[in-house]
Amino acid sequence: MVLNYIWIAFFVIAFFVALVRLVFWGDFDVFPAMMDSTFSSSKTAFEISLGLTGVLSLWLGVMKIGERGGVVNVLARLLSPLFVKLFPDIPKGHPVTGSIFMNIAANMLGLDNAATPLGLKAMEQLQEINPKKDTASNPMIMFLVLNTSGLTLIPVSILVYRAQMGAAQPTDIFIPILLATFFSTIMGVLITSIYQRINLFNRVIILALGGACLLVSGIIWGFSQLDGETMNRVSTTSANILLMLIIIAFILAGVFKKVNVYDAFIEGAKDGFSTAVRIIPYLVAILVGIGVFRASGAMDYLIDGIRSGIELTGMNSDFVGALPTALMKPLSGSGARGMMVDAMTTYGADSFIGRLSCVFQGSTDTTFYILAVYFGSVGIRHTRHAVACGLLADLAGIIAAIFICYLFFS
Repeated sequence: MVLNYIWIAFFVIAFFVALVRLVFWGDFDVFPAMMDSTFSSSKTAFEISLGLTGVLSLWLGVMKIGERGGVVNVLARLLSPLFVKLFPDIPKGHPVTGSIFMNIAANMLGLDNAATPLGLKAMEQLQEINPKKDTASNPMIMFLVLNTSGLTLIPVSILVYRAQMGAAQPTDIFIPILLATFFSTIMGVLITSIYQRINLFNRVIILALGGACLLVSGIIWGFSQLDGETMNRVSTTSANILLMLIIIAFILAGVFKKVNVYDAFIEGAKDGFSTAVRIIPYLVAILVGIGVFRASGAMDYLIDGIRSGIELTGMNSDFVGALPTALMKPLSGSGARGMMVDAMTTYGADSFIGRLSCVFQGSTDTTFYILAVYFGSVGIRHTRHAVACGLLADLAGIIAAIFICYLFFS
């Protein structure tokens, strides 16, 4: 229902903004630009879905081998004490806990192409135990928030963009991103737990969150000891080695269990195409709405209004130039990426705005895209508090990014 209202708002606001530009300023190009955006956004949505087909087939096939080989069940048992607390509605030892873990691990390593099919697999398993098939369950929402909060340990793609844009030290945003995204994730878990009345004051969750904080601190310290070139090499190599180890481990587990791994892979891969096709209408809807909103100029007016309001209070408004990336990120990953590149092009890769836009890009994930794709893949129409929790986690990440960048780069 919330997505319905937001989608309508995109078109209504965009139309009236464009109408004002036409009537008062004689801008005859605005409506053609809006219509062009509907076609280009629809094409983009289809191309994204089509491009996902191969990756979905690969990882759904690998996950099927993992299921047959017992790896997913082992992960489920290991994570059961924590997941019982965070996901109380999931039956103890259910295989979906393993799938959720694999998805989160892929996100943390910055392996976007691997994370999406793993997340879709987890969502399908969550739908199997969902009593109301058109309504998001509590575990689905917690899982979505863990995704939208964007916890990433190795933001490889952002480091590459900074290098391409001529940054003197492309990795200087590594620690700020790690801190901002970790804060976003922690806040997302806390906010969702409050909505779902989950008791966080128990030994298992406290130990898990405390351990995660220690792990992140150790990673920050370890990478801070490396020079920029070595950090890039180590992070990229580590991510790819871990990804290959996951595939090899699943295959060897299947061999150990005397599973026909090839047949298991084919069986899982067959679901890749059907899943990609199911995503198309949901993706078209959300990307067209975003495209029209951008083409109308509404986004530009929103940013200018925020800057004026902040300047009236006497506060430092240096960060406002990077806000388009932050505001676009929940709506469109590619759109936010374009905003980030534009900020580095306009202000310089090593400017405060250029760096902050990179931290914004890495601190959260594409909330509405994830909602549309994940919920759309299983036919969820009523999202309940998923949007509110996801956006509040995004807001926490944005605020954290601003303060952290002032601390590091001001």
